[in-house]
Amino acid sequence: MKDVEFKVLSNEMIAQDIFRMTLDGDTSDITKPGQFVEIKIPGRYLRRPISVCDWSEGKLTLIYKVVGEGTEDLSFLEPGEYLTALTGLGNGYDLRNIPKNPVIAGGGVGVPPMYALAKALKQQGITPYVALGFNSKDDVFYEQEFRALGVPVNVATVDGSHGAKGFVTDIFGDHHDYAFACGPEPMLKAVYNSVKDGQFSFEARMGCGFGACMGCSKKTKHGFKRVCKDGPIFTWEEIVW
Repeated sequence: MKDVEFKVLSNEMIAQDIFRMTLDGDTSDITKPGQFVEIKIPGRYLRRPISVCDWSEGKLTLIYKVVGEGTEDLSFLEPGEYLTALTGLGNGYDLRNIPKNPVIAGGGVGVPPMYALAKALKQQGITPYVALGFNSKDDVFYEQEFRALGVPVNVATVDGSHGAKGFVTDIFGDHHDYAFACGPEPMLKAVYNSVKDGQFSFEARMGCGFGACMGCSKKTKHGFKRVCKDGPIFTWEEIVW
């Protein structure tokens, strides 16, 4: 974990209330897809956890949704301004011993970390099937970015205004036994019940973001674990609903 000062390179709206921010700074502590950062917003006491969409040496891409005053403040940052963030948080997805045909299921603001995951799997010679879920066409983002990776992509919207009408589980079929998933908890549960194995990223309200306050503890089959420190990725076999 590092406390890093980043320079804002861009901060733009890419869908309804969805912003993509690119930052310049030290990314050396970010090593796995599925990790997150905790951003310090000036004038706000608690940092905001935001999943990592993509990263390279010296460059970080975050996608976030404006849902309150803190993220609204974040959306006003302009290129050339600076912010600080704790980096390298969370355990990230384990890419060892992955079957050749996993499904990546992302819902809403759970989509961003799945982009880095899809890139990492492709680099290992694994082509995942990507299923993305949104409420409506105004909420859809990164569909074309996933397609540019050379992976099959399908999109569902609840109102049917873009792609298939329905939910993520309606579009990935029953021929995938292993899933990577990130999104609202009802979606995670539906995906969990549709596969036989996988890794699931959970959200939780976080005080510190690195395991000190115990405020984000979640019950598992192996006892209570902290979403920020022991997660946010949990395996299929340990999850308790």
